[in-house]
Amino acid sequence: MKSLGITSPFHRMERIPAPFASLYEKAARTARETYYAPVAEEALTILEGERILDLGTGPGYLPIEIARRAPGVRVEGIDLSRRLIEAARRNASAAGVTDRIHFEQGDASRLRWADESFDMVISTGMVHALKKPVRVLEECLRVLKTGGTALVYDPAQVSSRIDDRGWKASLTPAERILFGLFRIFSKLNPPRQYTRQEMAGMIEEAGFRSYEIRMKDNEIRVRMTKTELTAFWRTR
Repeated sequence: MKSLGITSPFHRMERIPAPFASLYEKAARTARETYYAPVAEEALTILEGERILDLGTGPGYLPIEIARRAPGVRVEGIDLSRRLIEAARRNASAAGVTDRIHFEQGDASRLRWADESFDMVISTGMVHALKKPVRVLEECLRVLKTGGTALVYDPAQVSSRIDDRGWKASLTPAERILFGLFRIFSKLNPPRQYTRQEMAGMIEEAGFRSYEIRMKDNEIRVRMTKTELTAFWRTR
């Protein structure tokens, strides 16, 4: 996802526009080993449990990399884009992991799952594009089990891990035209980057009290834990 500049009339677009979905999917495909695989491995070193929710899953490569490495883990992936969810399902089928992953179109600010449903919630490159980021973080806290972890990578550094030559070679003539339009679109609507202080403010407003914020390659990486104290105060 790309967020849009504050002065843009399209400020905060929460889903990849349908015409650009195939471009995004093909770009993400080239970053499976260079970006999604390391993130999957990092998540699995932290995970205590077996249920993960991936917000803004796009074409599903992060859940697929998790499932490939951890047969006992079950992953739910949601995204606002119908086309990307369709691509995610195809990709999971091709990888042979459909028995452990479920993808559906959904809104991260209104999750359908009950309280304390997941051991981990992950978001890569989504928070900066949200209209109501605090609301989404509140939902993360709600569906997390006590002791569970939420991981946020924002904006995700997928673009720096893409095989640019291989990606462009995979584009159809129509997609090449769309790519030209996308470059203009991106220049007019540069992605927003939250500061450490802004991110901390949103995390605390959402109700998390135990968290760590790191900066890596211009990407904010956040690890939040739902503690017993936080769970207690949410029921008051």
